Order: sequence, then structure tokens, then C-alpha cells
Amino acid sequence: MTAPVRRAGVFAALCTLALAVPLGNPHVGAVIAAVAALGALAVTDGPIFELLAYPSDYEAGRLYGIVTLVLAGTTLGLIAVTTSMSIAVFVGTVLLVGYGNLAEQLAHQWTDRDVVHTAAFCVVATVAAVVGQSVARSIADGAAFESLSAALPTMLFLGASGALLASLLRDILFANDDPVVMLTVGLLGWLLAELEPALALSGGEIVAALAITVAFGYLSYALETASIAGMLTGILLGLLTIVLGGYGWFAVLISFFAIGGLSSKYRYEEKAERGVAEDNNGARGSGNVLGNAAVALGAVLGYAASSATLLPGNPEPSLFLFAFAGSVATAMSDTLSSEIGSVFETPRLITTLEPVEPGTDGGVTWQGEIAGVVGATVVAGISYGLFDAVATVGAAIIIAAGVVGMTVDSLLGATLEGRVLGNQSVNFLATLSGALVCALLVLSFAVLG
Repeated sequence: MTAPVRRAGVFAALCTLALAVPLGNPHVGAVIAAVAALGALAVTDGPIFELLAYPSDYEAGRLYGIVTLVLAGTTLGLIAVTTSMSIAVFVGTVLLVGYGNLAEQLAHQWTDRDVVHTAAFCVVATVAAVVGQSVARSIADGAAFESLSAALPTMLFLGASGALLASLLRDILFANDDPVVMLTVGLLGWLLAELEPALALSGGEIVAALAITVAFGYLSYALETASIAGMLTGILLGLLTIVLGGYGWFAVLISFFAIGGLSSKYRYEEKAERGVAEDNNGARGSGNVLGNAAVALGAVLGYAASSATLLPGNPEPSLFLFAFAGSVATAMSDTLSSEIGSVFETPRLITTLEPVEPGTDGGVTWQGEIAGVVGATVVAGISYGLFDAVATVGAAIIIAAGVVGMTVDSLLGATLEGRVLGNQSVNFLATLSGALVCALLVLSFAVLG
């Protein structure tokens, strides 16, 4: 057994102590956390130090890794006992991180394939989260078996969402950032648990949603249109979209991922020679996925919250549907305009129409603009076919919003990108503009009758 596996085993055991909160009371948990933290600070060398030390701990001569992990767990526990966060979410989160990490370290002993390490973490972390939530509900709330069975879909959804987010964060952050991971996953679980009134899926439907999103995610990874981080981001976004919105919402979102991913492969060698190809052989990472889909995710969350009447003023849920479609139409338009347009004639800067080098921020071609309009039309057509709320006028509004968002992206690229904003920030602001334009136009037409 290697040192990382032994350390992960000890950390998993420490995470199990989170059960002290529902078993005893918050004071018991606080005492255990304090003893663990003080003990870790007292150990500066010897076999215990060798067992528990992260690589960075050797330079400091203190077990700061385990101390920060304990502090993160304590902070999350404090939030759970002083706010509306449930003890079950707290326990599930802590066990998720601890046992997911152990599974990943064990997988390292078996294979060097990163995708297998990721799968091991996600599967075991999900199971640990569900078990932790079940035990906490049984102890703290005295939940009977029938009650636990009814809550299983929600617990599975929270566990799987947390596992995907944790694995994603561990992939893009430093290896010893589990405290950050624990706090972030706990906050996500808290948010999603608050949306429980909007969750109407059965356990089988949650499993089906997971199977579908994982299949699409792995396919994108296998086709090299997404990195592991991009795959995890896509799976998480897809799962949240299906559960909180529905399969129609997912169809709109996946159309962007599928068509956008394939467009990055279009005449890739030629784009590489011109210096305009996506890095990593066209595989999109988490930053690219989130830059294009974060606004869409916000719209899905807004839809779920409004459906559960959790938002002030009780806005119409369909308004968030149009914001969602407008943001995806923008992402599709911008992606196709750049990926298709970049292989044609010399682009012109959108602000001055002067010829510029291929790949220049804010450079556009007429072929790319047409491709962008087609992309927005595809999103509008899918939305029109799947949602009763999207009539002919609604579809036209989605197309207009996509084109406006694409234009905003080009304008920001020509004026601010590279100096004030990065590429992902530009993508985010462009999709936000598309969402806002779509929602405002829908409101305007509703007001005008």
C-alpha cells in the first residue's frame, strides 16, 4: 500500500467522524475537530507525519493539509447547524470527499488512465454521499425506511451532482485543495436541496438521466472534443438541466455541445496551419464549457426556483426558458461563426471593417456570420419543436437574440478582449447578453400583446 493510499484511508476515516454531529450533537463534532486539528499541528515528524503529510507539508514542517481539511469540515458543519442546510447534506458532502479520494488513490494502483481514476472517484463518492445522507436522516430525523425510500431520488441527485463537481474541481485545482472542494460541494448541495420542491423525478429517472449524460460526456471525451474537465462539466450541466428543467432543455443544450464540438474538428489541420485552431486538438476544457454554458445553467436554476415559487415576485418560469434558449443560441452562433468562418477569406475587424490576420479578436467573415445565423436557427427550431411556449414569434426572438449575442462577442473581442477580458469572460458576457435580449424581447411582446 502506497503512502497516498494510506493517507487517503486516514482522511476517509477522519471524514467518517462527521457522523458524530447527528449521532451526538454539534458540540461533540466541534470537540473532535479541535482535537484533530491540534493533534495535527503538534506532529512535526515521525511515522504519523510521514503518513499524513501532503508534499507541501514537508517544507512547512506541519500537517497543514489535514488541518485545513478539518477546518473546512468544521466550517461546513457550523453552516449546517446555524442555517437551513440540512445535517444530511453536511454528512454526505464530507463522506463524498473522503471516500471519493480514497477510491481515486486505489484506482491509481490499478491503472494510469485518468478517465478511470475520475470514474472511480465519482462512483464511490456518489455512493458515500447517499449512504451518508441516509444515515444522517435516520439518526437526526428518525426517518423510517419508507421515508428514506421516498427521499432516495433526491439523495442520489445531490450525491451525483456533488461527486461530479468535486471531481471537476480536483481536476482543475491543485491536488491538495480538498478543503476548497468540500466547501464548494457543500454549498452546491445546500442550493440544490433548497430546490427540492421542483424535483419530481423518480429514482429510475435520475439513474436514466445519469446514464444519458455520462454516455454523451464520455462520447465527447472519446471523440476528443472535450478534455476530462470538459467532460465532467458537460455531464454536470446535463444532469442539472434534465433534473431541474427536463429533457427538452437538455436537447437544446446538447445540440450546442454536439454541433459546437464537431465544428471545432472541421478542417482542423487547415485551421491549425492558420493559427486559429482550438488548443488541445480541439478538445474543449471546463473553462470553455462554462464560459458558454454558465448563463444557461443559471437560467435552469432560475426556472426551477420560479417553478417552486422560491423567487421574489414569482416570475413566470417560461421567461427563464427563453433566457436559456437565447444564451444557447448565442453560444452556438458564436462557435459556428468562428469555427466555420476562420477557414475562409481574410476576416475584417467588426468595428472598422479593416482586414486583419486570421484569429484576430473581433475579426469576422461573411461566411462565419451566415454560419452563426444558421446556428441560432437550429437552436430556435429545436426549441420551437419541443416547447409549447415557443411559438413562431418566440423562435424568431431566439434567432435574433443569438445573432445579437454573437455580435456582442465580436465587439467585445475587438475592443476589450486581451486587454481587459479573457476569452471565457467574453463568452460569458456574450451569452448573458443573448439571454437578456431574449427575455426582454419576450416581455416586450407580451406587454404589447
